[in-house]
Amino acid sequence: MEFYLIALIVLFSTALADLYVGVANDAVNFLNSAVGSKAGRRWVIMTVASAGVLVGTTFSSGMMEVARKGIFNPEMFTFHEVMIIFVAVMVTDILLLDLYNTFALPTSTTVSIVFELLGASFAMATIKVAGEGGTLGEVLKHINTERVLTIVSSIGLSIIFAFVFGVLIQFLTRLIFTFNYQKTFRRYGGIWCGAALSAITYFILVKGAKGSAVLTEEQVDWLASNLTLILLVSFVAWTVIWQAVILLTKIQVLRVIVLIGTFALALAFAANDLVNFVGAPLAALSAYQYGTSVGGDPHSIMMDVLGAPVRANAWILVVAGGIMALTLWFSRKARSVTMTEVNLGRQEEGAERFGASGLSRAVVRIGISLFGGIKVITPHGLQRSIAHRLDTSRRKLSLGEDGKPASFDLLRAAVNLMVASALISVGTSLKLPLSTTFVTFMVAMSTSLADKAWGRESAVYRVNGVITVIGGWFFTAFMAFTASSLLATGINYGGLPVILGLVALGFYFFFRTNRIHRSREKKRSRKDREVALSIDGASSAFVRNMQHVAAFFGRSRETIDDCYSGLKAGHRGKLQKVVKQAGRLSEEGDEIVVDILNLMRGAEDEERGAAPRYGRKIASLQIITANITSLANASFTYIDNSHQAPDVDQAKEMDEVNAAVSAVLKSGAEMMKTQKFDELSHLQQSVSGLKETIRQFDRRQMKRIKSGKSKTRQTLLFLGTLNKAERVADQVVNLLLFYRDSVRELGVD
Repeated sequence: MEFYLIALIVLFSTALADLYVGVANDAVNFLNSAVGSKAGRRWVIMTVASAGVLVGTTFSSGMMEVARKGIFNPEMFTFHEVMIIFVAVMVTDILLLDLYNTFALPTSTTVSIVFELLGASFAMATIKVAGEGGTLGEVLKHINTERVLTIVSSIGLSIIFAFVFGVLIQFLTRLIFTFNYQKTFRRYGGIWCGAALSAITYFILVKGAKGSAVLTEEQVDWLASNLTLILLVSFVAWTVIWQAVILLTKIQVLRVIVLIGTFALALAFAANDLVNFVGAPLAALSAYQYGTSVGGDPHSIMMDVLGAPVRANAWILVVAGGIMALTLWFSRKARSVTMTEVNLGRQEEGAERFGASGLSRAVVRIGISLFGGIKVITPHGLQRSIAHRLDTSRRKLSLGEDGKPASFDLLRAAVNLMVASALISVGTSLKLPLSTTFVTFMVAMSTSLADKAWGRESAVYRVNGVITVIGGWFFTAFMAFTASSLLATGINYGGLPVILGLVALGFYFFFRTNRIHRSREKKRSRKDREVALSIDGASSAFVRNMQHVAAFFGRSRETIDDCYSGLKAGHRGKLQKVVKQAGRLSEEGDEIVVDILNLMRGAEDEERGAAPRYGRKIASLQIITANITSLANASFTYIDNSHQAPDVDQAKEMDEVNAAVSAVLKSGAEMMKTQKFDELSHLQQSVSGLKETIRQFDRRQMKRIKSGKSKTRQTLLFLGTLNKAERVADQVVNLLLFYRDSVRELGVD
């Protein structure tokens, strides 16, 4: 039994890691609304969510049967086989979820566990039946095909229901309350709160009680038999209480509702998804206890015991809930995944994480056509009325501790939470492991669509982001099935050495992905620190923008320097990295442009007599990023095609130009940081000198061509690099002139 004891130890060890990586991914499901709407300080949001998780774990007992008999028929497998299945499932789950967390992509822990169980059990059944000379039909007898189809279809339907209900309820809610909902909410807010919280009371406390490890059967039966009375009393009580709070106090009721909704959704998440992390180890524990008590050959002990009803130990569930709660507080990956979803649903325009694709463009065009068709058949009076109620110019987004506006308002956040928690709780009560990620993500996206957050400026990028996430879900299913099948097969033939090898691989993979994530976070935090440099306590958005541009100059300088050194050395790998650097620099330039546009919206130039030339600034930034990107791409393509590196004379001249451009960028960054432009005239002279130097180098290159010392492609590259460097230096001066004039006109300190 040594093999099985070690396997059990591995299972519970991996369960701890799985709780960490699983919650890091699923935290987005119940945190995105509160975080996106800035419903409270971070510690308040985390405290409420942690409480919901801890309570929710006590409602998850009934869901544990999914891991025991929901996917495969345990009576068809031996003790030896089910232990292999569970080990393969847990190792696969950790590797897969941690990969998604590293790249801040929300995936479904439910889909992963379902297809991991399916893949591992299918592999073991195939090995067993093939050894006996059986057929595929006999393999399928080992799988609970009816239950699998029910689970998969319920997951698919949950996506549709989440989208439809999200759009419908958000649209109706916004029609009633509008974007400037404060006055209307004072009139009808109590009724809205009563209806929302009654739904939560029903779905969480009544429906969720069926799987509780705390309530007795008599208490559950009493709740079911008094359902109508509970709902009526709940609605009346909540309505009266919240209408009184709205009228008699200055409490921001929607903040409270969002926090209550966060608690409810965290509860629903824990009740529904805890099985994804500890279901397999607990089932393995039951199998081990039964196998050791019966005795005999583990290859002949059948696992009928796993088909019996189970009531999980409440203390184990609470400990698991505690680990999940701690993960919420300390996991940086959880924050990254949350921000991905928040940014996809944000109300305001801005720099987009995802680019456009042919599919997203097609979807947007189809959507525009359908919307146009609906407008044709809708009476003009009704159109005007709806347009007036949905006038986004009246929206007011609250500010967070960081001084930045919320991604969306509290009303939408409340709808997100109520709709998602209701749908998930229904699935939990029916013991259907709905994907909390699918539901909450689709609700968040559908409400942002209903809220007109996806305008012409951002639709293709947001749609492509949604397509990327949904495509990742299908990839999760494929990888979960394939990987768990391979691991189960390997463990079956390799035994204990394979298990220990997989554990070592898991630790190595976990270490590597954490290094990758830390590296990504360091780059972001470095950028934030640079932007905040010298302006501690400053409130001026314009000054912050200047610091951002200063940091941008610094990174431009690094990119150009790396490009020139890589080109001279003919270093393909270095130039490949430079291309990526240039891409990130271009994204940063887009972020600065968004900041400029926000400054334009908030500026009162006519009243203050200032006329900042924002258009010129935007053009200069675009020219800088375009030339650096072109420089990086041209240099990489040249070396990638195995062309001859620059000769000695060209290398010296490139060094001289690079040093001059580097000095311009360095001086420009220093002026931006200090807001002192006394040396700008001197810098202009330096740039004029650089231009003359480049003209001289152009003439020298022409002579080299005539003498046959330089090849055509080499010449084109050399002249292009000089020309791009000149344009960058020229536009840096233009930006500095803009900021010097703006500082004087706006009176920036």
